[in-house]
Amino acid sequence: MKRNFSLFCLLNFLAPALLLAQNPNVDILEYEFHLKLNDENDVITGNTMIDFKYTEDSDVLELDFAAQENGKGMSIDSILQNGKPLQFEHSQEKLTINTSSEEDISIFYHGVPKDGLIISENKYGDRTFFGDNWPNRAHLWLPIIDHPSDKAKVSFHVTAPAKYQVVATGTLQEHTNIDDKNSLYVYASPLELPTKVMVIGVAEFAVQHLGEIADIPLSSWVYPENKEAGFYDYAQAEEILTFFTEKIGPFPFTKLANVQSTTRYGGMENAGNIFYFENSVDGKRSSEFLLAHEIAHQWFGDSASEIDWSHLWLSEGFATYFTDLYAEYKYGKSKLDEKLREERRQVTGFSQTTKTAVIDSSRTDLMELLNPNSYQKGAWVLHMLRRKTGNENFWKAIRNYYQDYKFSNATSKDLQAEFEVASGMNLDQFFDQWLTQYGQPKIKLDYSYKNGKLKITVRQLQKKNFVFPLELQLNYAIKDAEIIEFDITKKKETFEVETSEKPVSIDLDPNTNLLFEEAF
Repeated sequence: MKRNFSLFCLLNFLAPALLLAQNPNVDILEYEFHLKLNDENDVITGNTMIDFKYTEDSDVLELDFAAQENGKGMSIDSILQNGKPLQFEHSQEKLTINTSSEEDISIFYHGVPKDGLIISENKYGDRTFFGDNWPNRAHLWLPIIDHPSDKAKVSFHVTAPAKYQVVATGTLQEHTNIDDKNSLYVYASPLELPTKVMVIGVAEFAVQHLGEIADIPLSSWVYPENKEAGFYDYAQAEEILTFFTEKIGPFPFTKLANVQSTTRYGGMENAGNIFYFENSVDGKRSSEFLLAHEIAHQWFGDSASEIDWSHLWLSEGFATYFTDLYAEYKYGKSKLDEKLREERRQVTGFSQTTKTAVIDSSRTDLMELLNPNSYQKGAWVLHMLRRKTGNENFWKAIRNYYQDYKFSNATSKDLQAEFEVASGMNLDQFFDQWLTQYGQPKIKLDYSYKNGKLKITVRQLQKKNFVFPLELQLNYAIKDAEIIEFDITKKKETFEVETSEKPVSIDLDPNTNLLFEEAF
């Protein structure tokens, strides 16, 4: 998911996405969502069938599902299991169902979504319906376990006014005209997904089918008014998809649809059908890196998912850095360095006001995790891992990590283990200092020159010590510049270098390899 900075300030006025507890007593195997939409009002009618199993003996099935309050929310009509009604309690964000049986249940309900399914008008005044679940807003319109650790198969059976087209998670199984007013669309995915990326999009679209990339159907879905510009802009997905497929492995899902939408974010990485904000279409291809970010998420975040929100960097940091890698491939190392320097600036600026680590379990409002620690610092951790372990070992670890955790969940320790196996290195110190320790090195450099010897003193001014390699570029008036490297292990270290000429200046980190801030 990519933040849209032109809209991001508006998020301060939205209800916080409060942390929902994991439910270790149950494992959802499959959701079958039957939804009916209309143009007369914003009421949706639903029937959700759930296949589940208890992981330990229980006589209560607890789901996340927002109850009706002040005219919005969902009301339960009935809950059936094997044709028989079940007793339940539905209050605030929770639905508790009394059953010890593991037979499928059916939940019949109706209501106006508080959030999660955005029913509104697009910028042209046309009515649209777009799922916008991240981080845990799916339970505001669907009865589910709204946590990334509980993955399930999913199908959507959407009945909507016939003028609309429907795009949803999975492969289109059926499109039937029910009568002259309504149509039924059925999409299904046999792959296990987190609820944050299970969605529908219902609107009047212009659709372009771009053929197959590595056997994956690629398409663009845009507002009819934006047909020419949208098809041009979203066609960049072809090159991006090809790059990631070659570098990481086969695309995880059965299709990739890039969709213009009313998402509140810059982009939302819904599995197999990515929703982008309306103005991502401008006919100038200005959203190339936005597309790259969201497409990278299909592997990291959607398929290989963080086991808990505190490890969000495994999603957002990966998508940020893989966008950087695409930029390097497309435009050269200078573009990679440019992006990394800007990301470094964002990280150091954020650390001035917010003293938290990348792995941050203190947050109760998940929207607060949309910060430079999760995105830009996460990207820098991967960049420094690439340098530390070497390019070949980096890609070996990345591919192995993805293969081991696709359609599953991972922790930061799991990623560390993959890099240790690939490189043969002990990476405890690296992962601890960059992921669990606040901040980054704050470096003050002093030097003097006498009798052909350059004396360099490196001080770390931050509270806790970091261990890292430091490159310095010595710039001379006459001879060519040279780059030297030291291993920094202490808060203050002094080095001597023999050189025939006094440098006119010294540059820190000339090759953009280190996350740090410079003290003057």
